[in-house]
Amino acid sequence: MPDKTIDERVQKDIAAFSENMVRIKGVELPKNLCDICELAKMYADDANSYMDRGDLVTAFSCISYAHGLLDAVLKIIGSDKYGV
Repeated sequence: MPDKTIDERVQKDIAAFSENMVRIKGVELPKNLCDICELAKMYADDANSYMDRGDLVTAFSCISYAHGLLDAVLKIIGSDKYGV
């Protein structure tokens, strides 16, 4: 099976991030964690902007950072409690 291109990988990661954000949407979070989620969304938006410009390396960096921020929030809240 051939390796996916960077473009496909970034698109897949952006889609996965969006799916994870939908799953956490109904969870009531304290303000500091809401702020981190908002920052993660901003990085995901940046990833899309860089994709549009053809800067795949920066897009991948942005979406990876967005995932890291969201993962941290999920770890803090004990995501297994919320089915996310």
